Amino acid sequence: MADKFDLYAHVTDSIIASIEAGTPAWRKPWTGDKGGAPFPLRSNGEPYSGINVLMLWLAADAKGYRAPRWFTYKQAQEAGGQVRKGETSSTVVKYGTFEREDAETGEERRLPYLKAYRVFNAEQIDGLPTEHYGTPAEAPRDLGTEADPVLDAFFAATGIELRTSDDPRAFYDIGSDFIHMPPIATFHSAAGFYGTLAHEQIHATGHKSRLDRFSRFNDRKAVAFEELIAEIGNCMTCARLGLTPDFAQSGAYVQSWLRAMKNDKRLIFKAASEAQKAAEWLMKGKPDEAEEKRAA
Repeated sequence: MADKFDLYAHVTDSIIASIEAGTPAWRKPWTGDKGGAPFPLRSNGEPYSGINVLMLWLAADAKGYRAPRWFTYKQAQEAGGQVRKGETSSTVVKYGTFEREDAETGEERRLPYLKAYRVFNAEQIDGLPTEHYGTPAEAPRDLGTEADPVLDAFFAATGIELRTSDDPRAFYDIGSDFIHMPPIATFHSAAGFYGTLAHEQIHATGHKSRLDRFSRFNDRKAVAFEELIAEIGNCMTCARLGLTPDFAQSGAYVQSWLRAMKNDKRLIFKAASEAQKAAEWLMKGKPDEAEEKRAA
């Protein structure tokens, strides 16, 4: 009898392999693509969320896909396309609930379930309308080291205090609830500066005045868990703003993440969910205006 497919182990092992290879797909996907990392979209154009964003980034990074849309086999046919023979599907998950009667009380209980299903990138499908294939890749561009007024306005609109000094450290101070950043002129690129700032702002969403994440996650795994949230949430935010995250993390933190994930297969799912909430909190200010200006 074949072993039962362990979805949590599959996702965790894929992400651990990406980190151990030194190039986590969600940190630096598709360097040079227009708008940085294209956010994975369903066949109808709606964005994926949570763990599915990471899973599809991993798949696209491994196979070199640049089209943002993903289809089930049936959806591809309904859109007028046909999956090419021999193409391999990628895994995504669906969350839901079902009702079950409690054996002791007789009451109906609503329980969660997680189901895997298979999708194909538009680049694996022939005959789709042109718009489903995305835009051609563009050469990488250096934003330089001068401030971007649109991005400055976006991050200022979150209301999170930002302090700058010659201290060569970027960090979020939980006790005093502020972010410290070195001057933008000390960064190799503006993209590196704003990517780092996004990372620290994701941390700041955990404050009790915002999402109150720190009070909910404070066990021995909290540091590794919070760094995963910040890294994933930063990437989600940057992808929305047209930036490609690309900054180094210390070996100590990476090892901490790996130990935590290997001890808890579900941790990466929880981190992706919390990262989604944090990124959405940052985007609630004027996301449409910021995205439109960056796209232009």
